[in-house]
Amino acid sequence: MGLDQRGGIARQEEADNRQWEDLSRPAKPFDISKREVWEAYKKVKANRGAAGVDRQTIAEFELRLADNLYKLWNRLASGSYQPPPVLRVEIPKAGGGVRPLGIPTVSDRVAQMAIKQRLEPQLEPHFHPDSYGYRPGRSAHQAVAKARERCWRYSWVLDLDIKGFFDSIDHTLLMKAMRRHTKCRMTLLYIERWLQAPVRLADGTMQPRNSGVPQGGVISPLAANLFLHYVFDEWMHRNHPNVPFERYADDAVCHCRTLVEAQVLKTALEQRMAQCSLVLHPQKTQVVYCRDDNRREHFSVYQFNFLGFCFRPRLARSRIGKVFVSFLPGISPAAAKTIRQIVRRWRLHCRHTVGLTDLAQEINPVLKGWLNYYGRFYRSALYAVFDSLDQYLVRWVRRKYKRLKSKVTRARELIVKIQHQQPRLFAHWTLTQNGGQ
Repeated sequence: MGLDQRGGIARQEEADNRQWEDLSRPAKPFDISKREVWEAYKKVKANRGAAGVDRQTIAEFELRLADNLYKLWNRLASGSYQPPPVLRVEIPKAGGGVRPLGIPTVSDRVAQMAIKQRLEPQLEPHFHPDSYGYRPGRSAHQAVAKARERCWRYSWVLDLDIKGFFDSIDHTLLMKAMRRHTKCRMTLLYIERWLQAPVRLADGTMQPRNSGVPQGGVISPLAANLFLHYVFDEWMHRNHPNVPFERYADDAVCHCRTLVEAQVLKTALEQRMAQCSLVLHPQKTQVVYCRDDNRREHFSVYQFNFLGFCFRPRLARSRIGKVFVSFLPGISPAAAKTIRQIVRRWRLHCRHTVGLTDLAQEINPVLKGWLNYYGRFYRSALYAVFDSLDQYLVRWVRRKYKRLKSKVTRARELIVKIQHQQPRLFAHWTLTQNGGQ
């Protein structure tokens, strides 16, 4: 992109900014500025996302951007804004089954973002320090690192799984929590309307919603965090102050000193969840023994999954080079399976008409994302995952060069040679350069 083109885009954005400057307070029942709506729109655009029930994309929304944003601001400020239905789509889960997502329209996402920007600074100071999900300045890696540290200090883990959490949130309890933190009539009005907005299913039928928040809505993660703040975080602080935990949205692990303590906590949490219209998954909620070289008791479960990582006994090397068994996180089998399935769908061996450099440029952004996330802990676990990708590259070589069609060993040697000559051509090749863990 040239300097003139970039300058033109910058000037256009400045013009749009000036258009949405609030020079005076609007004579409306609710005090929401055009600037807030404009800032919300920019964040929604940056996050991208699919079209909702109206099938309108962000690009189509931008064709009449000023009109669309003005209408939205006018309705929000006057109290007349009514959220459209949420589009229900289903995406496959890594461990099998499907996860239902609720996709709001572009305009509705902008409205939710405007309210979220107001509400989040009020709620954030009250959240628990061991709550990591969907919070500014916090990440899944921080939660995994803290869980790893505590698994070294505590012998037992209670791995929690709330069955259908996002679809089970009690609206009455959630609004009670909201009113505890904000008196803003506009915020409370629109959050209540978003909770009650119907869902349109794939066959076109409308489904009313009496509980739950759409997993995919802009305001949903913040609402879910507030709900679990009182259902779980505060309850743990009051009733089990000596049991540390990490929570990322509805994923949580609790660290206990003894098996009895973990079992008592599990029973107490089942009762607590029932009080709040939630259910712990009977199969996925489990007590786990953090076995290593220093903890060798016999127990039926020695591993658990948390945020795409599998915590289990693994070989490690001390600073002086001694090999020992430690309880460590590494990429989970479900996440590894998903990566292999995606690599298989790429069908790289069938794209022998393009060059290896072109293939690398196309898939490297995805590979870097996997490496940055799953490579943070126990990187050597990724060797086997990406071995399948190298096998597809060998097949690519055999199709590309007819003389190597039946010579698997020669094709493999060529890939190894290219890797030595261009070690950064494919992002996953850096694994062998940087070592395992």
